[in-house]
Amino acid sequence: MSRITVVLFAALMCLSASVSAAGIAGEAGAGLSYQPHDPSGSRYEVRPVPYLDLDWGDVSLGTDDGLTWNALKANGFSAGPFVNYLPGRTANGELQGLHDVPDMGEVGGFVQYAPADFWRVFASVGQAVGARGGVLGRVGGEVGYPVGGGVIGSSNVTAHFANARQNQAFFGVNGDESLASGIRPYNAGGGLQNVALTQSFEFPLAPHWSLLTSASWIHLTGSAADSSLVKQVGESNQGEVQAAIAYKFN
Repeated sequence: MSRITVVLFAALMCLSASVSAAGIAGEAGAGLSYQPHDPSGSRYEVRPVPYLDLDWGDVSLGTDDGLTWNALKANGFSAGPFVNYLPGRTANGELQGLHDVPDMGEVGGFVQYAPADFWRVFASVGQAVGARGGVLGRVGGEVGYPVGGGVIGSSNVTAHFANARQNQAFFGVNGDESLASGIRPYNAGGGLQNVALTQSFEFPLAPHWSLLTSASWIHLTGSAADSSLVKQVGESNQGEVQAAIAYKFN
Protein backbone atom coordinates (compact mmCIF):
# COMPACT_ATOMS: atom_id res chain seq x y z
CA MET A 1 0.00 0.00 0.00
CA SER A 2 2.62 2.51 1.04
CA ARG A 3 6.36 2.33 0.53
CA ILE A 4 6.77 5.12 3.08
CA THR A 5 4.56 3.30 5.57
CA VAL A 6 6.39 0.03 4.91
CA VAL A 7 9.65 1.73 5.85
CA LEU A 8 8.08 3.12 8.99
CA PHE A 9 6.67 -0.30 9.81
CA ALA A 10 10.05 -1.98 9.35
CA ALA A 11 11.69 0.60 11.61
CA LEU A 12 9.06 0.07 14.27
CA MET A 13 9.50 -3.70 14.14
CA CYS A 14 13.26 -3.29 14.57
CA LEU A 15 12.48 -1.38 17.76
CA SER A 16 9.94 -3.93 19.02
CA ALA A 17 12.15 -5.05 21.89
CA SER A 18 12.03 -1.59 23.44
CA VAL A 19 8.54 -0.32 22.59
CA SER A 20 7.20 -0.89 26.08
CA ALA A 21 9.92 1.27 27.55
CA ALA A 22 9.29 3.87 24.86
CA GLY A 23 5.60 4.04 25.81
CA ILE A 24 4.31 2.86 22.42
CA ALA A 25 0.97 1.03 22.51
CA GLY A 26 -1.17 -0.53 19.82
CA GLU A 27 -0.74 -3.07 17.04
CA ALA A 28 1.62 -3.58 14.11
CA GLY A 29 1.66 -6.33 11.51
CA ALA A 30 1.67 -7.23 7.84
CA GLY A 31 -0.63 -8.94 5.39
CA LEU A 32 -2.08 -9.02 1.89
CA SER A 33 -4.69 -6.97 0.09
CA TYR A 34 -6.74 -7.74 -3.02
CA GLN A 35 -7.61 -4.29 -4.33
CA PRO A 36 -8.04 -2.10 -7.42
CA HIS A 37 -4.82 -1.19 -9.22
CA ASP A 38 -5.93 2.45 -9.35
CA PRO A 39 -8.94 4.58 -8.31
CA SER A 40 -10.70 3.97 -11.63
CA GLY A 41 -10.83 0.22 -10.93
CA SER A 42 -9.22 -0.71 -14.28
CA ARG A 43 -8.08 -4.06 -12.81
CA TYR A 44 -7.39 -5.81 -9.52
CA GLU A 45 -4.14 -7.02 -7.98
CA VAL A 46 -2.72 -8.54 -4.81
CA ARG A 47 -0.38 -6.30 -2.80
CA PRO A 48 1.54 -6.79 0.44
CA VAL A 49 0.33 -4.26 3.01
CA PRO A 50 1.39 -3.18 6.49
CA TYR A 51 -1.06 -2.86 9.36
CA LEU A 52 -0.36 -0.04 11.81
CA ASP A 53 -2.43 1.22 14.74
CA LEU A 54 0.14 2.69 17.14
CA ASP A 55 0.00 5.44 19.75
CA TRP A 56 2.85 7.24 21.49
CA GLY A 57 1.35 9.84 23.79
CA ASP A 58 -0.50 12.32 21.57
CA VAL A 59 1.14 10.99 18.39
CA SER A 60 -0.49 8.17 16.38
CA LEU A 61 0.53 6.17 13.31
CA GLY A 62 -2.19 4.35 11.40
CA THR A 63 -2.43 2.61 8.06
CA ASP A 64 -5.37 4.77 6.96
CA ASP A 65 -4.85 8.01 8.86
CA GLY A 66 -1.05 8.29 8.54
CA LEU A 67 0.98 10.12 11.18
CA THR A 68 -1.23 12.37 13.35
CA TRP A 69 -0.66 14.63 16.34
CA ASN A 70 -3.49 15.38 18.75
CA ALA A 71 -2.45 18.96 19.36
CA LEU A 72 -5.79 19.84 20.98
CA LYS A 73 -7.78 17.44 23.20
CA ALA A 74 -10.86 18.17 25.31
CA ASN A 75 -14.01 16.21 26.26
CA GLY A 76 -13.63 13.63 23.50
CA PHE A 77 -12.69 16.16 20.83
CA SER A 78 -9.22 16.17 19.29
CA ALA A 79 -7.66 18.13 16.46
CA GLY A 80 -4.25 18.63 14.93
CA PRO A 81 -2.03 18.15 11.88
CA PHE A 82 -1.36 14.97 9.95
CA VAL A 83 1.01 13.64 7.31
CA ASN A 84 -0.04 10.75 5.08
CA TYR A 85 0.94 8.88 1.93
CA LEU A 86 -1.03 8.78 -1.33
CA PRO A 87 -0.22 5.95 -3.75
CA GLY A 88 0.12 6.92 -7.39
CA ARG A 89 -0.78 5.08 -10.56
CA THR A 90 1.23 3.30 -13.23
CA ALA A 91 -0.37 3.72 -16.64
CA ASN A 92 0.00 0.20 -18.00
CA GLY A 93 -2.45 -2.52 -19.03
CA GLU A 94 -5.83 -0.95 -19.82
CA LEU A 95 -4.33 2.44 -18.92
CA GLN A 96 -1.57 2.30 -21.55
CA GLY A 97 -1.22 5.71 -23.20
CA LEU A 98 -2.35 7.71 -20.17
CA HIS A 99 -0.05 9.61 -17.80
CA ASP A 100 1.57 8.04 -14.75
CA VAL A 101 0.65 9.57 -11.40
CA PRO A 102 3.63 9.62 -9.00
CA ASP A 103 3.31 8.72 -5.34
CA MET A 104 2.53 11.79 -3.26
CA GLY A 105 2.49 12.93 0.34
CA GLU A 106 -0.48 14.64 1.98
CA VAL A 107 -0.26 17.35 4.63
CA GLY A 108 -3.30 18.72 6.41
CA GLY A 109 -5.42 18.91 9.52
CA PHE A 110 -8.08 16.78 11.17
CA VAL A 111 -10.79 17.01 13.80
CA GLN A 112 -12.30 14.03 15.61
CA TYR A 113 -14.93 13.36 18.26
CA ALA A 114 -14.45 10.07 20.13
CA PRO A 115 -16.04 10.13 23.59
CA ALA A 116 -15.49 6.37 23.95
CA ASP A 117 -12.94 3.89 22.61
CA PHE A 118 -15.50 2.06 20.47
CA TRP A 119 -16.83 4.88 18.25
CA ARG A 120 -15.70 8.08 16.57
CA VAL A 121 -16.65 10.62 13.91
CA PHE A 122 -13.96 12.49 12.02
CA ALA A 123 -13.15 14.93 9.24
CA SER A 124 -9.92 16.00 7.56
CA VAL A 125 -8.66 18.31 4.82
CA GLY A 126 -5.27 17.92 3.18
CA GLN A 127 -3.08 19.15 0.36
CA ALA A 128 -1.40 16.53 -1.81
CA VAL A 129 2.29 17.33 -2.21
CA GLY A 130 3.39 16.46 -5.73
CA ALA A 131 3.37 17.57 -9.34
CA ARG A 132 -0.27 16.55 -9.87
CA GLY A 133 -1.52 17.00 -6.32
CA GLY A 134 -4.70 18.80 -5.33
CA VAL A 135 -6.92 19.16 -2.26
CA LEU A 136 -8.59 16.20 -0.57
CA GLY A 137 -11.12 15.82 2.23
CA ARG A 138 -12.69 13.06 4.30
CA VAL A 139 -15.78 12.86 6.50
CA GLY A 140 -16.75 9.64 8.23
CA GLY A 141 -17.62 7.58 11.25
CA GLU A 142 -16.62 4.28 12.82
CA VAL A 143 -18.12 2.04 15.50
CA GLY A 144 -16.62 -1.03 17.15
CA TYR A 145 -18.41 -3.84 19.00
CA PRO A 146 -17.77 -7.30 20.49
CA VAL A 147 -19.03 -10.21 18.40
CA GLY A 148 -18.29 -13.04 20.84
CA GLY A 149 -15.45 -15.38 21.62
CA GLY A 150 -13.04 -12.48 21.88
CA VAL A 151 -13.77 -11.35 18.30
CA ILE A 152 -14.12 -7.58 17.80
CA GLY A 153 -15.97 -6.10 14.83
CA SER A 154 -15.98 -2.58 13.47
CA SER A 155 -17.93 -0.76 10.76
CA ASN A 156 -16.71 2.36 8.99
CA VAL A 157 -18.30 4.65 6.42
CA THR A 158 -16.22 7.43 4.86
CA ALA A 159 -16.97 9.99 2.16
CA HIS A 160 -13.93 11.18 0.17
CA PHE A 161 -13.81 14.56 -1.57
CA ALA A 162 -11.30 15.97 -4.07
CA ASN A 163 -10.93 19.17 -6.03
CA ALA A 164 -10.73 19.25 -9.83
CA ARG A 165 -6.91 19.10 -9.92
CA GLN A 166 -6.78 15.95 -7.80
CA ASN A 167 -9.59 14.26 -9.71
CA GLN A 168 -8.00 15.18 -13.03
CA ALA A 169 -4.82 13.36 -12.01
CA PHE A 170 -6.61 10.01 -11.73
CA PHE A 171 -9.76 10.39 -13.86
CA GLY A 172 -8.88 12.95 -16.54
CA VAL A 173 -7.88 12.18 -20.14
CA ASN A 174 -6.39 14.87 -22.39
CA GLY A 175 -6.45 14.90 -26.19
CA ASP A 176 -3.03 13.32 -26.73
CA GLU A 177 -3.77 10.60 -24.18
CA SER A 178 -7.08 9.91 -25.87
CA LEU A 179 -5.31 9.27 -29.18
CA ALA A 180 -2.75 7.01 -27.52
CA SER A 181 -5.20 5.04 -25.37
CA GLY A 182 -8.47 5.04 -27.28
CA ILE A 183 -10.27 6.47 -24.22
CA ARG A 184 -12.45 9.51 -24.84
CA PRO A 185 -11.13 12.90 -23.62
CA TYR A 186 -12.44 13.97 -20.23
CA ASN A 187 -11.90 16.90 -17.87
CA ALA A 188 -12.69 15.98 -14.29
CA GLY A 189 -14.31 18.36 -11.85
CA GLY A 190 -14.26 18.52 -8.07
CA GLY A 191 -16.66 17.37 -5.38
CA LEU A 192 -17.58 14.08 -3.75
CA GLN A 193 -15.28 11.43 -5.26
CA ASN A 194 -16.41 8.23 -3.55
CA VAL A 195 -18.16 6.69 -0.56
CA ALA A 196 -16.49 3.69 1.10
CA LEU A 197 -18.09 1.21 3.50
CA THR A 198 -15.71 -1.10 5.40
CA GLN A 199 -16.48 -4.04 7.68
CA SER A 200 -13.60 -5.36 9.80
CA PHE A 201 -13.04 -8.16 12.31
CA GLU A 202 -10.19 -8.94 14.69
CA PHE A 203 -9.74 -12.58 15.74
CA PRO A 204 -7.48 -13.44 18.72
CA LEU A 205 -4.88 -16.09 17.86
CA ALA A 206 -2.56 -16.15 20.87
CA PRO A 207 -1.44 -13.76 23.60
CA HIS A 208 -0.47 -10.50 21.80
CA TRP A 209 -1.30 -11.93 18.33
CA SER A 210 -4.41 -11.35 16.21
CA LEU A 211 -5.77 -12.00 12.73
CA LEU A 212 -7.26 -8.84 11.19
CA THR A 213 -9.64 -8.98 8.24
CA SER A 214 -11.59 -6.32 6.37
CA ALA A 215 -13.82 -6.01 3.32
CA SER A 216 -14.66 -2.69 1.64
CA TRP A 217 -17.19 -1.53 -0.92
CA ILE A 218 -16.19 1.65 -2.77
CA HIS A 219 -18.73 3.56 -4.85
CA LEU A 220 -17.43 6.28 -7.19
CA THR A 221 -19.67 9.34 -7.50
CA GLY A 222 -19.87 12.65 -9.34
CA SER A 223 -17.09 13.58 -11.72
CA ALA A 224 -15.10 10.43 -10.92
CA ALA A 225 -18.00 8.11 -11.81
CA ASP A 226 -18.73 10.12 -15.00
CA SER A 227 -15.14 9.82 -16.26
CA SER A 228 -14.71 8.19 -19.66
CA LEU A 229 -11.83 6.25 -18.10
CA VAL A 230 -14.19 4.63 -15.58
CA LYS A 231 -16.94 4.05 -18.13
CA GLN A 232 -14.63 2.42 -20.72
CA VAL A 233 -12.10 0.41 -18.71
CA GLY A 234 -12.96 0.86 -15.01
CA GLU A 235 -15.77 0.27 -12.53
CA SER A 236 -17.84 2.68 -10.49
CA ASN A 237 -18.47 -0.03 -7.86
CA GLN A 238 -15.30 -1.58 -6.50
CA GLY A 239 -14.29 -3.97 -3.73
CA GLU A 240 -11.25 -4.60 -1.55
CA VAL A 241 -10.40 -7.36 0.93
CA GLN A 242 -7.46 -7.50 3.34
CA ALA A 243 -6.02 -9.89 5.90
CA ALA A 244 -3.07 -9.31 8.25
CA ILE A 245 -1.36 -10.81 11.27
CA ALA A 246 -0.62 -8.22 13.96
CA TYR A 247 1.26 -8.09 17.26
CA LYS A 248 -0.17 -6.02 20.10
CA PHE A 249 2.19 -3.92 22.20
CA ASN A 250 1.21 -3.03 25.76
